[in-house]
Amino acid sequence: MKGRPLIQIGLAITQEERFPLFHKVFDGNVHDARTLRDLVTQFSHYRLGPGLFISDRGIVSKRNLKDVKDLHWDTLCGVPLNPALKKFWRPWANPQRMLEFPNRVQVGSSVFYATLRPYKIEGVRGKLALCLNQRRQHDARESRRSEIVCAQKLLAQGKAIRPGLRSLFDAQNRLRPDQLAAAEEFHGYSCIFCTRPVTPQQMLPLYFDKDLIEKAFRSLQGITQWRPVRHWLAERVRAHVCLCYLAYLLLSLLRYHLRNTEFTAERALNELSTMYKVYLRDSQHRFHLSRTVALTKNQELILKTIDKSLLAA
Repeated sequence: MKGRPLIQIGLAITQEERFPLFHKVFDGNVHDARTLRDLVTQFSHYRLGPGLFISDRGIVSKRNLKDVKDLHWDTLCGVPLNPALKKFWRPWANPQRMLEFPNRVQVGSSVFYATLRPYKIEGVRGKLALCLNQRRQHDARESRRSEIVCAQKLLAQGKAIRPGLRSLFDAQNRLRPDQLAAAEEFHGYSCIFCTRPVTPQQMLPLYFDKDLIEKAFRSLQGITQWRPVRHWLAERVRAHVCLCYLAYLLLSLLRYHLRNTEFTAERALNELSTMYKVYLRDSQHRFHLSRTVALTKNQELILKTIDKSLLAA
């Protein structure tokens, strides 16, 4: 928003329990590749066992790949389909070959068809996966063709069209089928690079199913009230983010304790919000008494699940 400085939050969580490992606050104008580089540097101080870094395609760089490799960790990342990669994949991008049943991988409600090939990025060896999503391919193709129909009408009226569509027409404003075919060749395709020897059935769910980190950020933005940030001084902004991070850590621990029950962490907090304790104290006679109000069955179950000693308090 104009006049309000932006910040970026880097967050690392574990895959299984969604426990937060660390966070970092960046200025809003720092490129994503730089933020990952800083996070990898910070992560090296924790000396955790080997694992797998998963990142989006916009933050891949030679240094990031090598830094992660130096930590003895593996990388799973998206790779932009640039002209060099399109040339590499062209022999295998035939839809008839891609759509063979052994290539089918389902991730949630989405279906992909994927093939693997050995590949090396900036000296780092791994496997490159070409993934085809037919639904996305269809949507992208029809969206472009709808734009072409509108562009044809504008050209017929002598009006200008979007620069990105100009190359699809010749000097007489006729559609060029060869250029359209080239533009649509890799619609619905994406590339994933992994340094760990895994199958497409293992690789694609890890990369495309980002529900874990998205839920973490939703929790930070929701129940921990990460936003709006009502501070202006840099140190106060960082303190606010740190408190929200600690709140999310406690939320993660609560979720872990409740993993074998029907309660979510948010629902458990709502159930416990009506619970209170009464304290009585007579300073003259040095007498004090405390009593917890009668608990509901749900409250008893939640406290018992977290720590049985809480019921005796």
